[in-house]
Amino acid sequence: MKQKPLFIVLDGGDGAGTTTHSQLLKGFLESSQGLKVYLTQEPSQSKIGILIREFLKNKEIPPTTDALLFAADRDLHYQNEIKTKLEEGYIVISDRYIESSIVYQSVQSDKISVDWVKQINKFVGLPDITIILDIEPKIALARKDDEDLEKFEDTSFLDKVRNLYLIRAKQEGYFIISSDDIIEIVQEKIQEIVIDKLKSMS
Repeated sequence: MKQKPLFIVLDGGDGAGTTTHSQLLKGFLESSQGLKVYLTQEPSQSKIGILIREFLKNKEIPPTTDALLFAADRDLHYQNEIKTKLEEGYIVISDRYIESSIVYQSVQSDKISVDWVKQINKFVGLPDITIILDIEPKIALARKDDEDLEKFEDTSFLDKVRNLYLIRAKQEGYFIISSDDIIEIVQEKIQEIVIDKLKSMS
């Protein structure tokens, strides 16, 4: 298959398996399709991203600060990393991207609107494919250890998160895949979406 740049994002609620499936998708595209793939994630590995990881466990940090930090991290991430790799012809897979900010930060506070989050992220490029991994919050929380939980992870909050992800997916035409299924079935569905897109580009 002839290589063309493609920007893929896997997003969804905590515990949905975005990290696992991003890694599996990379392996599949490299081994079975012979493609150059660059895997990245948000928060990124920059100093801003490291700071965000600390703040995600601190309940004293306001949601507006979270949103602004994520936007700063994403701008650096896109301009210096994602855009560069796309220009080099890679398929870029990002484990989370702008939808995580739109959903999580707007659900955290009535002061934060979807439009405001979009506005502070307006300088970054948009994905070619966004796949939302949908999961029932009780299943998601059961997959995580207590010490891994972030400040907003409880069933009530994650119900709101899930609902907004599904609303946004329908509005924006994103793909929705249930990640309640076993890993192999979920991954197969993700691979089918990506292969169909690659065929349409050839």
